[in-house]
Amino acid sequence: MNAPVTPPIPAYRHTPLFPLGKDQTPYRKLDVSGVRVDKVLGRDVLVVPAHALKALAEEAYSDINHYLRPGHLQQLRNILDDAEASDNDRFVAFDFLKNANIAAGGTLPMCQDTGTCIIMGKRGRNVFVEGDDEAALAEGARDAYLKKNLRYSQLAPLSMFEETNTKSNMPAQVELYADGDDEYKFLFIAKGGGSANKTFLFQATPSILTRDRLLAFLKEKVLTLGTAACPPYHLAIVIGGTSAELNLKTVKLASCRYYDNLPTRGSEDGHAFRDLEMEQEVLKMTQSLGVGAQFGGKYFCHDVRVIRLPRHGASLPIGLGVSCSADRQATAKITRDGVFLEQLEHNPAQYLPDIDESTLGGPVVQIDLNRPMKEVLATLSQYPIKTRLSLTGTMVVARDLAHGKLRERLEQGRGLPDYFKNHPVYYAGPAKTPAGYASGSFGPTTAGRMDSYIDQFQAAGGSLVTVAKGNRSAAVREACKKHGGFYLGSIGGAAANLAEHCIRKVETIEFHELGMEAIWRIEVENFPAFIIIDDKGNDFFQALNLG
Repeated sequence: MNAPVTPPIPAYRHTPLFPLGKDQTPYRKLDVSGVRVDKVLGRDVLVVPAHALKALAEEAYSDINHYLRPGHLQQLRNILDDAEASDNDRFVAFDFLKNANIAAGGTLPMCQDTGTCIIMGKRGRNVFVEGDDEAALAEGARDAYLKKNLRYSQLAPLSMFEETNTKSNMPAQVELYADGDDEYKFLFIAKGGGSANKTFLFQATPSILTRDRLLAFLKEKVLTLGTAACPPYHLAIVIGGTSAELNLKTVKLASCRYYDNLPTRGSEDGHAFRDLEMEQEVLKMTQSLGVGAQFGGKYFCHDVRVIRLPRHGASLPIGLGVSCSADRQATAKITRDGVFLEQLEHNPAQYLPDIDESTLGGPVVQIDLNRPMKEVLATLSQYPIKTRLSLTGTMVVARDLAHGKLRERLEQGRGLPDYFKNHPVYYAGPAKTPAGYASGSFGPTTAGRMDSYIDQFQAAGGSLVTVAKGNRSAAVREACKKHGGFYLGSIGGAAANLAEHCIRKVETIEFHELGMEAIWRIEVENFPAFIIIDDKGNDFFQALNLG
């Protein structure tokens, strides 16, 4: 018998998994010296000194905490010009534009949560760095946080249950890849905890891959995002992936619009592509939800990116994630021509319309927080959910670590301190206070993280009025109904505006060692908020299936 003939193995034709088109990013050149081209083994090699990486990272993290992309600012302006936008959509969008103008002054960052430093670098094969790439990039990021009025949010674990603030916002997450030839390309991200927490992976089954089933699945999951991460969102959805971790990595980069130049159709080569038709379908779906820009309306999302990836036949990972109103990222590159950083918008005032603020958001109820708590509760009880408020007086600021310490005190039989009973509790943690200011950027944090404390604290006479951002659980709704409490929603993502115009005095009351997580007493004036949960158990977000 003749031996079977083995067919020849075809030549390999490589197709990148993410075939990006031409980079259209506008860049500005930084005044950084030392980048040069040397001959090595007869080949041109781009030599990058470590100080150039350090200077680039420092400039990037200063920029992205104070400036936004022009496209993002235009989308905010579009909300104000849209006749279909709700009053609350327009009120929030206008607040964001005011916030952007204050942040662009370079003193107050746009959000009090100045984020985790995430750096992705792609070094070409003909690029040589004189030093440690990761160390130089991390040092530059650290220096931005030390020199600017930015918050240190990173906790180092000393043991499984003990942590301490690193007091420098380090460590940075630095990921370096080999890619290309003669350039070193970067993406710098400052990722706040609120939006990072709204990243989800669902291990679905291939049976979901029909249009109607996929849209129904996505509608259910998009609702789980809620409003805690400061919409309007840039929503990213990734279908498929060769692994769970690749799916979520793609979600992160897509939310930064890093993959906007992908092909818009797939092929047998198995590369990633954007599904533009599905993006529009999902965007229309988000507009129909009624969630809007935090307090009801059309603009839950600015835009949607849907990326389809190849997958194993037995797997269908689906990832969701967002970039929030603090839309902080910038690309950069080092070439033989120098060091370049994405040109962000330094003059956001051009996007502000000439508008009468009193026409935005409907009627406003003034609340004097310096009256006894019993009187404040009685006043709030007169108004329905969704009522817009203007708060003036004293609030107490406490968040995760302080709540944990107060619960220990309560469970030891020592009760809650009077300040927790006599004043509204604002969930927040400030950025550094600039010289000459009463406060650093000081916006609300995610309310849901404190949900487990509410019933216990309200039963002890505390936390009867809480102020934060985002939707809350049914447990909070039931506790407010039982104990006569209220949850007031403030605008997430406008921290610089609050510091500039609403917060008049800040002082530490207790737990000074916790840094930004200490308990503070603050004096506010015309602090904007909405009644979200009332003392009758009504919950604005419950009707939107977010509660």
